[in-house]
Amino acid sequence: MVIIDRPLTSRHPEHNIFYPINYGYIPNTISGDGKEIDAYIIGEFLPLEKYEGIVVAIIHRFNDIEDKLVVAKQTNKYNKEQISALVEFQEKFFESEIIMYKK
Repeated sequence: MVIIDRPLTSRHPEHNIFYPINYGYIPNTISGDGKEIDAYIIGEFLPLEKYEGIVVAIIHRFNDIEDKLVVAKQTNKYNKEQISALVEFQEKFFESEIIMYKK
């Protein structure tokens, strides 16, 4: 379950970043920054408040203290290149790799 705190088309509260996809966090988890684990939601085209799905990839950041999850309704619908394009709006600021879920 992902709680969406930055829905599709919203703006980051501190930076000049607009969200072309839904973005949120998984409650009751802890990431490297001491906050909940963040997740990108892919394959949904309306702003959401919460979302239940499957972790289809992990974005491992080499130059940050936390990784990000990529969540969707089904596995193997998006490849690495497609996921990279969808999260580029924010991941362009980091050196990272996408680790895909393997069925």
